[in-house]
Amino acid sequence: MLNRDTGLILTLAVLVAALGGWLQHRSRQLHVADSPIVGKALPALTLLDLHGTGHPLDSYRGHRVLLNLWASWCGPCLREMPALNQAQASYAKQGVVIVGIAMDEPDRVRQFLAAHPVSYPILLGRLDAPSTSLRLGNTHELLPYSLLIGADGRVLASHAGALSASQLTQWLEPGPRLP
Repeated sequence: MLNRDTGLILTLAVLVAALGGWLQHRSRQLHVADSPIVGKALPALTLLDLHGTGHPLDSYRGHRVLLNLWASWCGPCLREMPALNQAQASYAKQGVVIVGIAMDEPDRVRQFLAAHPVSYPILLGRLDAPSTSLRLGNTHELLPYSLLIGADGRVLASHAGALSASQLTQWLEPGPRLP
């Protein structure tokens, strides 16, 4: 039989666990609706690939592009990458391009990709101020962070946190459907 103190402790533990679960659920659904670049043209940035070759982001104009900022130390980023890899394979024939932007040290990125290759291009984000992340509207600098870019080069949507399978479908299917 429970005494009063044990019952109170048990009740508090259940409430704390429920609150923690709710907070975790909300953090997975975190949207950056206040991103300052949604609705605007993608900033003119040129980022290096792992071989040191520059790639202007506007070179993807004419395609629906999902930019995904990630890092090798970011657990949610790494769990999201297989779905992005599959999405690139599924939507490539429709002109969709997924571009990973690593917000990490180049050597760490190379080591990670050697063990876990992906079929979409990986570029290196600038870590110095203002970081590529900030320049792309990630005011909270949370990772992963994704932007959907229309074929006209305008930023259609942003999302902080891992994209769910349904969000990926909504973002990448042809047409204007957005979450």
